[in-house]
Amino acid sequence: MIEALRGLGYNTATALADIIDNSIGAGADTIHVRFDWAAENSRIYVLDNGRGMSSVQLDAAMRLGEKNPLEDREPDDLGRFGLGLKTASFSQCRRLTVGTIQEGKFESLRWDLDVLAASNDDGWYLLEGMHLGSEGFMKPLIDAGGGTLVLWEVLDRVVTSGFQIKDFLELAGQVSLHLGMIFHRFISSRRLRIVFNDQAVKPWDPFLTGHVSKAWSPPSVVCPVMRTVTAQCHVLPHGDRLSEKEHFNAAGPEGWTSQQGFYIYRNERLLVAGSWLGLGAGRGWTKDEAHRLARIRLDIPNTADADWKIDIRKSTAKPPIAIRSWLIRLAEDTRSRACRAFARRGRTVGVTKGTPVHEAWVAEKFSGGTRYRIDREHPATRAVLDDAGALLPQIKAMLRIIEETVPIQRIWIDTAEDKETPRVGFSGEASSELAAILNDMYRSLVQCKGYSPNRAREQLMRTEPFHNYPELVAILPDQL
Repeated sequence: MIEALRGLGYNTATALADIIDNSIGAGADTIHVRFDWAAENSRIYVLDNGRGMSSVQLDAAMRLGEKNPLEDREPDDLGRFGLGLKTASFSQCRRLTVGTIQEGKFESLRWDLDVLAASNDDGWYLLEGMHLGSEGFMKPLIDAGGGTLVLWEVLDRVVTSGFQIKDFLELAGQVSLHLGMIFHRFISSRRLRIVFNDQAVKPWDPFLTGHVSKAWSPPSVVCPVMRTVTAQCHVLPHGDRLSEKEHFNAAGPEGWTSQQGFYIYRNERLLVAGSWLGLGAGRGWTKDEAHRLARIRLDIPNTADADWKIDIRKSTAKPPIAIRSWLIRLAEDTRSRACRAFARRGRTVGVTKGTPVHEAWVAEKFSGGTRYRIDREHPATRAVLDDAGALLPQIKAMLRIIEETVPIQRIWIDTAEDKETPRVGFSGEASSELAAILNDMYRSLVQCKGYSPNRAREQLMRTEPFHNYPELVAILPDQL
């Protein structure tokens, strides 16, 4: 049975998160995680400064099925099935030892799957004390004088054939990032400190809370059907609005595209880190570049585990039927806003100081879909049309050809391959080139259209893409 339980689908990161849940439940505010490399004798341990366990409590914690998952839990309890310590550990190692100190008394029990496999009967042999030769590994706990230490040895699911120290260190880095994501709300609020190989784990906030360039972040809303569920929608800033470091950090452990979607928290512990939960039309929404800026936070209580079908690993969840339509509405709004923010490359197009911006392209909705047209009233276009004379028919024909041959599919392919939108709005252009075009537009408005210099500057400040460069518009001269 235990060999079968090893296949529940944990990885090292999710398994360690499960162990840390127990530490938080024991009142710990500091947790040390250590990866010690020694080839096939490598080991991993988790040490907390919680309240520890008595011999009776330790015995219960080490037994499978000791707790009924249907029993009521404390509101802040992060557990459910009473299996996490064992199944998470067995998924990674063949020898699990737990040492604990409560009121100055040290207790230790261990499971050894090799001992079970070698036994001649079907006994469940829960062993007392440390494995011979491993006694020194409890020294951090003894030195601390209290708390609990979970020790994994014989890491057969971690240190596999060909596994080297560089792989061990790479795994450690991945696990550290994962823990910073799962427990980021605990760490950010200073309720918890996780020290990983002597380095403090940094929290990863998926929502860039408080960032001034966020495209959209309304207040939290309560689900009208299940009042214990709350949601907050977020549209993150486009990469153009972030520093290189901010852009790298905001991508998260899995990258921008993979981290979009719903984030489900139970008691502020992250369960699902970016998923559309099978919602959407047809087979459900997929993760694509256009919606990479959309992230939605959901908070649920631990009394809703059955409704949300929370699994033993606490890494999957399915929304109840009763609230799916509410979630779909939230997601559709967020995805739509995220798509617009992504397409606009983070630049504010639409209003400038309360005044509508004159955009160069307009979208026309019709029964067959959407068409994109060059706005004939955009100042740059209007100036050419007014002065076209006999060339007017040819210029109108040219504009129609441009409109009908916009390489939409090619743009989407390049966007998917490059993981970035194509450069627009003079992005990347030398300021001298932009200034030359701006001066031509300014001269046309003043000399050909009869605008005063002030009115011409005001017009350009409301015209795409010059509204993104107010500093250049402001220095246009009064005398031409």
